[in-house]
Amino acid sequence: MADPARFTDRLASGTFAALMAAARLLPYPRRIAAAGWVMAHLIAPVAGWRRRIRANLALARPDLRPDDIHRLTRAVPDNAGRSLAEIYSGEEFTTRIRDSAILQGPGLSSLEQAADQGRPVILACAHFGNYDAMRAALAARDWPVGALYRPMNNQAFNEHYVPAINAIAQPLFPRSRAGMGAMLRFLRGGGMLALGFDQYTYDAPELRFFGLSTRTVLTPAELALKYDALLIPIAGVRQDDGLSFRIQIGAPIPHNTPPEMMQALNDDLEQLVRQHMDQWFWIHRRWK
Repeated sequence: MADPARFTDRLASGTFAALMAAARLLPYPRRIAAAGWVMAHLIAPVAGWRRRIRANLALARPDLRPDDIHRLTRAVPDNAGRSLAEIYSGEEFTTRIRDSAILQGPGLSSLEQAADQGRPVILACAHFGNYDAMRAALAARDWPVGALYRPMNNQAFNEHYVPAINAIAQPLFPRSRAGMGAMLRFLRGGGMLALGFDQYTYDAPELRFFGLSTRTVLTPAELALKYDALLIPIAGVRQDDGLSFRIQIGAPIPHNTPPEMMQALNDDLEQLVRQHMDQWFWIHRRWK
């Protein structure tokens, strides 16, 4: 007897893949804009994203006006839709990043020096803008940038998602025993490893984000201490045209205790999010 859950996964995956294939028939600028519109106006309301965005904003930004909240319930899913379409655009996306992305920020010189010296780097990234723009921009400089990823629960979706993110930059390390081992060897060898830190993790300590208590993983700081790696906040900030990016490279976080280092990353991210409220993934259950 067929597994209904597996059938549902394959149906959802196939539908998404078909939508991305149809989108690729459009010229790149129209494709990215169309994917954003579909996510914001068709998918987000059905998925309950608007309701969750409002709930998170009520916690973190109770000072916002109703019209700002209304705008963000559309703009946040729009950015998510654009990011997915960019990931599935392959070489068109990476070529645009290589030709136009601007790398800047107080940590750029430290990152360049680490690349020259072969010193390990932890790139602390969040679900902000398009985090794969950062990988594409660093890889375009021939820097060794890798990333840890969590395989999707929907295995059928993984079958096309993993090749799509692999096409942007390699290596990628799945969150598994073998993947973690390969990741640590890469880091010890002087690699730049992108690690996320902005999702709620049940067994992590409580830190602060937007003045609210939330559990924050310590792994980026712990690895930086163990392997004498730079810990650098980094983000791909979407520009006003909706298509291009500025790669913002923060100053290295001083080595201290892991909670203090991760709190510094939370503070850095909060400052960035306050400047670009529509680019952080307010759909996450960041606070429990």
